[in-house]
Amino acid sequence: MKISIITVCYNSSKTIEKTIQSVLAQTYKNIEYIIVDGLSNDGTIEIIKKYKSKITKIILEKDKGMYDALNKGFAISSGNIVGILNADDRFAANDIIEKIANHFIQNKNTDCIIGDIAFVDKNNPNKISRYYSSKNFKPSKFAWGFMPAHPTFYCKTKYFNKLGGYKIEFDIASDYELLIRFLKVHNLKFDYLNLLMVLMNKGGKSTSGLQSTFKINNEIKSGCKMNGVYTNYFMLYSKYLFKIFEYLK
Repeated sequence: MKISIITVCYNSSKTIEKTIQSVLAQTYKNIEYIIVDGLSNDGTIEIIKKYKSKITKIILEKDKGMYDALNKGFAISSGNIVGILNADDRFAANDIIEKIANHFIQNKNTDCIIGDIAFVDKNNPNKISRYYSSKNFKPSKFAWGFMPAHPTFYCKTKYFNKLGGYKIEFDIASDYELLIRFLKVHNLKFDYLNLLMVLMNKGGKSTSGLQSTFKINNEIKSGCKMNGVYTNYFMLYSKYLFKIFEYLK
């Protein structure tokens, strides 16, 4: 079983090398690794080229943002299963992809899997400040602003071809809309792996202040409406009452 992993990046010179090394260190060997760079100008491309003999496919061209770049990666992927690893993230262990592949091999009817992520401080990468588990996720929670951890979402490639990729009109919440479409509207069978899969640096695009909070919830509301899922702002903002428990893990 071939697993495709897509990393998209732009001016990620401070973190991209650790991301690449994290993929190359995986014990599972049938990996197709694709990097899509939007023509970085900070040395990122030079770092990528250091590993070009070990990276399956590299796209270096301008794009219309992260989700457009992801779509480019999915379009050229040839694996049975596809997932992502963001340019400032890394796998939590060297056998993560092996465990993902084994689960799909042993569970033929599973369409996709989800797992757990942890946020770490870039200055202290061994200290977990927040733990986000997908354990209790169910599709009915989309209306309340909850989604499984997107960086842990691995899915059979055929569904991206059948159901479509990321909608680039969304700036922050295209992943939310895609997961609604896949897991609720089309009811793909997903399994939860009780596994910390990805370590993420704090400070992503969707967690960078009040302005991004307003924006992401507006986009989530639009994504729900687009897919026939009723929600409202009270429902969406109520989720922040529960987020404190992610810091107490």
